[in-house]
Amino acid sequence: MRFRRLLRPRVILALLAVCLLAFLGRPAFHLGRTALHDRDTREPVPTGYVDDASRLNQTRVKEVWDIPTDPVTAERQLAALLRRAKAEKLPVSIAGARHSMGGHTVAPDGIVINMLPFKAAKLDPETNILHVQAGARWVDIIPYLDRHGRSVAVMQSNNTFSVGGSISVNAHGWQHNTPPIASTVEAFRLLRDDGSIIRCSRTENAELFSLVLGGYGLFGVILDVDLRVVPDVRYRLGHFVIPSERYVDLYEWEVNRRSDVGMVFGRLDVTPDNFLREATLNVFYHDPGGEIPPLTPAQFEKIRRTVFRGTVGSDYGKELRWDLEKRLASAIEGRAFSRNQLSNEGIEAFENRTAKSTDILHEYFVPPSRLAAFLERLRVIIPEHQGDLLNVTIRNVHTDTDSFLRYADQEVFGLVMLFNQERTPQGEKAMKAMTQALIDAALEEGGTYYLPYRLHASPEQFARAYPQGREFFERKRAYDPDELFQNEFYRTYGRP
Repeated sequence: MRFRRLLRPRVILALLAVCLLAFLGRPAFHLGRTALHDRDTREPVPTGYVDDASRLNQTRVKEVWDIPTDPVTAERQLAALLRRAKAEKLPVSIAGARHSMGGHTVAPDGIVINMLPFKAAKLDPETNILHVQAGARWVDIIPYLDRHGRSVAVMQSNNTFSVGGSISVNAHGWQHNTPPIASTVEAFRLLRDDGSIIRCSRTENAELFSLVLGGYGLFGVILDVDLRVVPDVRYRLGHFVIPSERYVDLYEWEVNRRSDVGMVFGRLDVTPDNFLREATLNVFYHDPGGEIPPLTPAQFEKIRRTVFRGTVGSDYGKELRWDLEKRLASAIEGRAFSRNQLSNEGIEAFENRTAKSTDILHEYFVPPSRLAAFLERLRVIIPEHQGDLLNVTIRNVHTDTDSFLRYADQEVFGLVMLFNQERTPQGEKAMKAMTQALIDAALEEGGTYYLPYRLHASPEQFARAYPQGREFFERKRAYDPDELFQNEFYRTYGRP
């Protein structure tokens, strides 16, 4: 009898262990297998070639020229480089972190200027203006500003990108109630095709100011920029899980009608059984009642990477990630964050490191009133083309009044999508067909698409999406008559 009484707790514990293993077994097996296969098999780019983040634009170039760190030397040697390029009839392209995906930093058989060594920064605390060289990356700027109690006003949601690149694509992010980054640029210095250097602002060389912001490096070399920065502040997270058709209504109630919102983003469920029908809205409210948390490295990167990479080609992986993401957000709801912390993570933690496939970004902008209709189209188009959609983030962008080639000529929601694609001709053909169908859907809903990614839009689609494009390229040739500054974006859509 005593033996049975002693045995009973052990049996119960054994049964609990079996139940726990059954509950955790599949997730543990899936994540373990993902981690085991998560090896870097990418091949290095051969000498004499360059590529970008797509890993689909490997191109032979004449030279990659690293800009000197000293500004006086850099300006003198840059002018000499451009004279030589003109004499030898070599096109010139400009590169920073190379995170565009359509050859925007590539000119075949030309000279590529590597701006990354040019990265000095100095803050004027009286005016809240950051004077920064174009090759500086946000990963360096955020800690510098953090030490001074300041933060970037508008930037992408990750810190990997360069200042010059961000301005050249007119980036935007999670910052609430803001236009793109162009709205925070006070001035910049531009090295022209003739070697002269001019200052551009809303009152000096105003047309060039507008053309260069979101101008993809086609008008000259941005040397340095005066950026308006803001105080670093403390936020607390509010997290909502809703049907996606209620996203706009909840956004209006929890974001637009409040005055204490600092940053905000949404996510969409990409699991096949509930495709784009559930959403999360993540709102960071001002929380001045405590110390601003210190800037720290991103936490749990390895497990977060494994969960994310486990979604590639896996319905179960997508379900697991969506469930974990909702649980995690609920668990940290109300937790305090600094503004700087929210942007201080690189895309390297999640990037595709396999040789056989790549991850391709898309972004489409639609008016809030057309978001639900656009999602209905996506639910048809993406499965029809068998697109492996890994993530959708929703960001709000206010009207851009600064850049010429603008994508936000009204308030819009930007849907940032990440697809996995095989690095084969068949994979590229399928991605192009799906992209064109998605662009048509955005256009039919009164929206447009973002230009830094694959050049899959037809010339006709580009003209419909950006009716100012023809004049933009005409002005490019007026300012650069020898077409010295070139890239694949210009060669695809801009050359007469």
